[in-house]
Amino acid sequence: MERYKRQMCLEGIGKVGQRKLTKARVLVVGCGGLGSTVLPLLSGAGIGFLRLCDHDRIEESNLHRQILYRMEDIGKNKVDCAKISLAKQNPFCHIDSCLTKLTPKTVHSVLENMDLVIDAADNYMVTYTLSDVCKRLSIPLIAASVIGYKGYVGGFCGKAPSYRALFPKIVPGDGNCNTVGVMGPIVSLMGSIQAQMALNVILDFPISPLGQFISVDGLTWRLNQFCFDEEKEPKEPTIRFIDHQDINKNDFVVELRSKEEAPKTVTEHAIRLLPQEVEHYSFPFSSRIVFVCKSGIRSAQACYRLQAKGYNNFAIIADS
Repeated sequence: MERYKRQMCLEGIGKVGQRKLTKARVLVVGCGGLGSTVLPLLSGAGIGFLRLCDHDRIEESNLHRQILYRMEDIGKNKVDCAKISLAKQNPFCHIDSCLTKLTPKTVHSVLENMDLVIDAADNYMVTYTLSDVCKRLSIPLIAASVIGYKGYVGGFCGKAPSYRALFPKIVPGDGNCNTVGVMGPIVSLMGSIQAQMALNVILDFPISPLGQFISVDGLTWRLNQFCFDEEKEPKEPTIRFIDHQDINKNDFVVELRSKEEAPKTVTEHAIRLLPQEVEHYSFPFSSRIVFVCKSGIRSAQACYRLQAKGYNNFAIIADS
């Protein structure tokens, strides 16, 4: 136990706490900027089993913030490079890599036998999908998001409210890292907080991070924190993310992307509408309306517009 003696001497850890970490099974979804910080910290702390889930390859533009990777890794799968790096850091941590995209179809198999989940994907579809399943299975979820100079992290599910309880509506942000940009240190800061929250949950510290929300602004140096453990789960029907295979013959499928963006629709029965055309179209009340776009944002906005007109049966496919 020489490796862990500096944390084992801390009050609240010791040999008992270190055994808890060794027995823990943690899923990390996303091996990008947040994951690059989360993963070495969890492996270094002695988490016994880490499952990595990511389907992306490393690009040169990733390297300023995805500090787990090097120039020679460009073009390789993130999960493969992360697994090699973590094995060198701590050979006693078992790494299970899943080269797959987390979707409503794959989430259950990826979550199997996990004690805690870290959402490091920074993707609306992933966050809501993980939260829905984690809440149902009472699995703690530590989720974070970063853009520009700002980021937030929160502890959800388990015995705490879900992500939907705090954010019942999918609210579009101001672009993404590709369009707005992102600063590397704020990504690592949020990833570090995620790792600390995860360790506190596993060690069962008296003050749980579940039900806690922290936001940081790296320009104004403002840090805000609040507790949301009394938030109620939304009572009205929630808008679920689904996969292609979940479409049924009675669904009314609407492709919100142009032909230039998506030459093929997800099903031959889909109609194609631009977002600004949704309000002027007569949709059937008897069918579930399934909107399709890249991230889910345009689809969510379309759902909310139709909710104001009395429609209440929706689903979203994020087809990125």
